[in-house]
Amino acid sequence: MNNFTRRDFLKTAALGAAALSIDARSWSQVAGANNDIRVAQIGFRSQGSGHISTLSKMKGVRLVALCDVDKNVLDKKAQELGGGIQTYTDIRKLLENKDIDAVSIAVPNHWHALATVWACQAGKDVYVEKPACHNIFEGRKMVEAARKYKRIVQVGTQCRSSVGLQEAVRYVQAGHLGKIEIARGFCYKGRKSIGLVDGPQPVPDYIDYDLWCGPAPKDPPRRNGSFGPVHYDWHWFWAYGNGDYGNQGPHQVDICRWFLGENEIAPFSMAVGGRLGYKDSAETPNTLIVYQGYKVPMVFETRGLPKDKAAQNEGWKMPDYRGVTVGNVIQCEGGYVVVPSYTEAIIHDKDGKEMLRFDGKKKKDTASDVKTPTGLSADSGGHHGNWMKAIRSRKVKDLNADVLEGHLSAGLVHTGNISYRIGARKQPGEIKEALQSNKSLAEAYDRMVGHLEANEIDLTKDNLQLGLPLKFNPKKERFVDNAAANELVSRDYRAPFVVPAKV
Repeated sequence: MNNFTRRDFLKTAALGAAALSIDARSWSQVAGANNDIRVAQIGFRSQGSGHISTLSKMKGVRLVALCDVDKNVLDKKAQELGGGIQTYTDIRKLLENKDIDAVSIAVPNHWHALATVWACQAGKDVYVEKPACHNIFEGRKMVEAARKYKRIVQVGTQCRSSVGLQEAVRYVQAGHLGKIEIARGFCYKGRKSIGLVDGPQPVPDYIDYDLWCGPAPKDPPRRNGSFGPVHYDWHWFWAYGNGDYGNQGPHQVDICRWFLGENEIAPFSMAVGGRLGYKDSAETPNTLIVYQGYKVPMVFETRGLPKDKAAQNEGWKMPDYRGVTVGNVIQCEGGYVVVPSYTEAIIHDKDGKEMLRFDGKKKKDTASDVKTPTGLSADSGGHHGNWMKAIRSRKVKDLNADVLEGHLSAGLVHTGNISYRIGARKQPGEIKEALQSNKSLAEAYDRMVGHLEANEIDLTKDNLQLGLPLKFNPKKERFVDNAAANELVSRDYRAPFVVPAKV
């Protein structure tokens, strides 16, 4: 296996820097044959397939290469796309290719940062799936790499490219509903057991497991659900994923932070949750509440169990909050905003009556000062299209979800998960007493308990985990006076897959 060395990075980075010394018009003339932007897709078993579909339809863009550690997946997709597509199993070899201008990354979370940093050092622009990073340290290194090598790095929080949500944020920030009182995010998404294995599981010979593990420990898989021993269920193990708070949550906490206008990781966080309702091999909670202590509170809720015990045998129908299962509710003095999808926001008055519906379509009754802010309009090709626009302009401000935005929203995921992970199991009465001074968290906890009781879970026997209340310094991006929490700001990396402290 060939190593992509620092010397190689510097050579390719120098080429990228040279390209940036000329203006956008000149750059477009050397970007590739017919002025196309030549893109490689890294990872495509899940989200990456959507990336390929989007990129393949965009004018001025050519998909020229594929990379995946699963040879079966790689060969099948290459065959579907026809001739002319270059294939790689090792991202380092792909990044050596000077005929690739940009990479679109959809790999497991533990690879996001290293793949992005390496790509920036190799002079490639980057689209990377959410969450931007697997831990807080990595997110900051991604930002530093993007800035140092003058790369255009977009994070896959595609709601930022939704015209409907842009309009709703503008409407609320213009003061039409008064001040925001609380921003809520929800992931009420059914998650059944992944099964309980009796020991390490074998890896299929068509998967390069050393490359799959990358920065993480090369431990045998401890899962073998419907996706097999390697794919997808990595989300529920801390070494690779970040649970549903890190899977769905980045979208919803990003929307909350967007409405609130906050540009740092929150200075306080606290979580309560557990993995309840079944016994399986997974580690991350299927039930979780996270409180983020901005000036205006933010609360995120995960529920993986259905609305009640009966629903476990009747299609796993999920509970909702004001009609939302996966989405947001932004409560204001004069009403509230429901965000039930990635593209739409509905404005209600205090009595719950619908006032406006923002979905990107023109409306005769829309207030004259409710318009899409400059630089936030959707582009052809949606979120990837916005990325392409910024690649051509070479202006970071043209991005709807620059890597810094992705890092900050991922940071909220990480602080909440850290609170949970270093907490302890407690009896219901102890938890209720600990939360009584936090009105927002206490209210969400009471609803969570009601949901678990409806699923016939006895919390006196199956205790929830009470996370530690954590103070965070958003300037230093470190926890205040908590060594255990700061241990989880980064991780131990497996050579040679090391996210560098100095990019």
